[in-house]
Amino acid sequence: MSQYFQIHPANPQPRLIYRAADILRGGGVIAYPTDSSYALGARVGGREALERIRRIRRVGPAHNFTLVCGDLSELSHYARVDNDTYRLLRRFTPGPYTFILPATREVPRRLQHPKRRSIGLRLPDFPVVTALLGALGEPLLSSTLIMPGDQLPLNDPAVIRERLENAVELVIDSGPCDWRSTTVIDLLSGPPKIARHGKGDTSAFT
Repeated sequence: MSQYFQIHPANPQPRLIYRAADILRGGGVIAYPTDSSYALGARVGGREALERIRRIRRVGPAHNFTLVCGDLSELSHYARVDNDTYRLLRRFTPGPYTFILPATREVPRRLQHPKRRSIGLRLPDFPVVTALLGALGEPLLSSTLIMPGDQLPLNDPAVIRERLENAVELVIDSGPCDWRSTTVIDLLSGPPKIARHGKGDTSAFT
């Protein structure tokens, strides 16, 4: 049975944040809120947790995962970022965007796009995530919480608890999230390309 933490969205309780980080360090999978929709999260190096997220979402090996980072310095450890890209990232982070970038050797091959050797990276603008990343001391492996057969992400923590009670170690309840996923921007080559329209404003990329 999952644990269920009610964490204040603006002033997260440190005691609960540290307990959530301990669950992640122990190999657990969590459902957690972001500045867009709820997501599933685990440690980057947790191969078993990765496979569990795949089973929950019923996605195959080609599914694209995201690394949720605490700041641009951490992001640049996992992606190759030139000066122009860095300026763009500074402008649009933190916020509800996922950026597709060339992966460095620090990213396990199983997390990279199998053909393009790329990885999605994100810096959310949400105090609960910021606090959790600070307590964990490393990025989160993340996937939008869209259940098999659903068209939209889950955004009600009570519903998430009901549907995932035996599938994850922890559900973090910080109230309902936005139902929209992040906007995905492809920065692999040439000018930025909008790969998915979501919560983040795309007017600057068109």
